[in-house]
Amino acid sequence: MAKGSIDVERLYAALDAQRTARDLSWRQLAKTLEVSPSLLSRLANGLRPDVDAFATLVQWLGVPAEQFMVSAEEPSEREEPELVAQLGPLLRARKDLEPEDVAYLEAVIQATVRRVKALPRD
Repeated sequence: MAKGSIDVERLYAALDAQRTARDLSWRQLAKTLEVSPSLLSRLANGLRPDVDAFATLVQWLGVPAEQFMVSAEEPSEREEPELVAQLGPLLRARKDLEPEDVAYLEAVIQATVRRVKALPRD
C-alpha cells in the first residue's frame, strides 16, 4: 500500500491566505475553528496535524483534503492542480460574491494564467 503524507507547507499557506482574506489573527482563527492556537503554531513549524485537526482545517478552507496530500514515493512528481480549480471553491464560498461575479473572476484568472504561461522565459 502506498504511503502518503500531508504537505504542511501548502496547508499552512492556504490557511494563511484565507485567514488574511477574512481579516483574522491567528488567535481569532484558532477560536473560529475551535482548535488550540498551538496547533497553528505547530503547522507554522512544519509539524503535521492529527487527522481530526486536518479534517477541521480543510473543511474550513472548503477544498478537498487531497489537495494537501503527497505521495511518499513520488513527492516531486505530484501534478499541480489548475489555479482556477484551487481558487474556485474559495470564491464560491464567499457570501459577498454573486454566482456571476464568481464566473467572471474565474474567467479573469484563467485568462491571466494563459497570458503568464505564454510569456517568454529566460
